[in-house]
Amino acid sequence: MPTVLVVDDSPIDRRLAGGLLEDRGFEVRYAEHGAEALKMIGEAPPDIVLTDMQMPDIDGLELVTSVRLNYPDLPIILMTAHGSEELATKALEGGASSYVPKEQLAARLSDTVDEIHAINQANRTYDRLLDCSQSVEFAFTLHNDAELIDPLVDLVQQMITGMDVCNPTKRIQVGVAVEQALRNAMMHGNLEINGEAGSQYEQRCTESPYADRRVGVQIHITRSEALFVIRDEGPGFDVGSIGGQIDTGGGRGLVLMHTFMDVVRFNEQGNEVTMIKRRDG
Repeated sequence: MPTVLVVDDSPIDRRLAGGLLEDRGFEVRYAEHGAEALKMIGEAPPDIVLTDMQMPDIDGLELVTSVRLNYPDLPIILMTAHGSEELATKALEGGASSYVPKEQLAARLSDTVDEIHAINQANRTYDRLLDCSQSVEFAFTLHNDAELIDPLVDLVQQMITGMDVCNPTKRIQVGVAVEQALRNAMMHGNLEINGEAGSQYEQRCTESPYADRRVGVQIHITRSEALFVIRDEGPGFDVGSIGGQIDTGGGRGLVLMHTFMDVVRFNEQGNEVTMIKRRDG
């Protein structure tokens, strides 16, 4: 059972977040502040850290910095509240894996933790073989099946890790960006679902024109960079209409993609995204 360390100086918020995760089946531990969290991580590292941003003594940004230095494989998810957006942006740039606005915990927290845990479990069986590779290229045509996302993200992480494009922290971040782009293409692009999928997902997977659409994925990874082109067959959207602020749910995926990738650009129609991650250093 995956273990999540919840770090928040507010007892109410701490129990709210922990309760949501316990209901999903996670084992939850609690820390009241950053210093206690670091002590607990040192004694028994959890699978994921979930932290508030604004805390006394050691805030969320300082906690991210310390964890990244000493535990680079440990993913961190931020809980953001109004007024902590700038701090959260720095924490994402410094190595955090994702974020959830506090007002959206009930709707988004459990799914986000599930996604990050799955991404962090990528199998690295092929690392030795990939040590010999100079470039790899893949092309996929995907049905609108959300169960295809995790295996494809796992494959991406195996490739970029084996070819030494990213360190462990950025490996997770690239996985998050690719996962967000794929989910956006399937759910919002092809199926035209706004907001949470729910029962609408299964319904539209069997209805025309939604069920007839596909997601095209092109991946090209060299020793110097990883390039991803993800295209849906939906009507597209006005990328400029989404603010992309860290506290707005509608632009959360775009925020993560732009933060974690070196290049993110959409075509004019808004149904194709190109993302590039350059080699560390």
